[in-house]
Amino acid sequence: MHVDHEHAPLPYLKRIERLDADALRPAFNSIEPWEDFKPGLVSLCSPDPQAFRPPEEGPNVLHVGLPTNFKAAPFEDPAHTAIVRELEEKIEAVRVDGKDVPVKLRLFDSLFVPFAKWAMLLTGNYRCVQRDGVRPIKEAVHGDLLESQAIYKKVCDLVTDLGADEEDQVPFEKYANAANGLLKPSSAARAIDGGAEEIERVDLLVKLIADQMGTPMAEADETSDIINKRLEENRRKAAA
Repeated sequence: MHVDHEHAPLPYLKRIERLDADALRPAFNSIEPWEDFKPGLVSLCSPDPQAFRPPEEGPNVLHVGLPTNFKAAPFEDPAHTAIVRELEEKIEAVRVDGKDVPVKLRLFDSLFVPFAKWAMLLTGNYRCVQRDGVRPIKEAVHGDLLESQAIYKKVCDLVTDLGADEEDQVPFEKYANAANGLLKPSSAARAIDGGAEEIERVDLLVKLIADQMGTPMAEADETSDIINKRLEENRRKAAA
């Protein structure tokens, strides 16, 4: 099974030797669907592109706002990974009106490449959520660039401590430049502002991993605290 959600599923986290994956269960709204999956049969893909389906278009039309590549991790069995390689090659060969598609699938040898998205999410997406509202990703990142760079580095260092290589990470400058074009709040922030009672909690996952690795991250603690309170407010309103 291949997953491209931003939240790494528990069976995939069990493939990371330095993690006690079962201790990360609080970061998941529901763990039951994953219970019977074998870790070696679960891959992960970093969903970096910003894309959405325009409501007035057909079901097979996507608008790509940030054309970057999906970065896929290998399966345990090379024969299974070969299927992803074939997909990569076929997408590479696609032409629409004589042009290649702006978003590709890229297969990597490292289990940690999809985790490069964590630094982006913790620096931008989840910090769009404010105690009393939301803000665009650009503002979350560029409102205080030095603070954002510090958060980004801490998350990258955490992933490196888990076993990633430096080349598995995306440089902060590249991310900050891309964030200049992200003029809307993240989907997580918009969901919370719209009354959502549950969202994907990569912020909480990173916080728990940092605690587990003995390198607590105050910024992740603060972000998770804000989101916890906003979600609790939404649940209270829904119950009322």
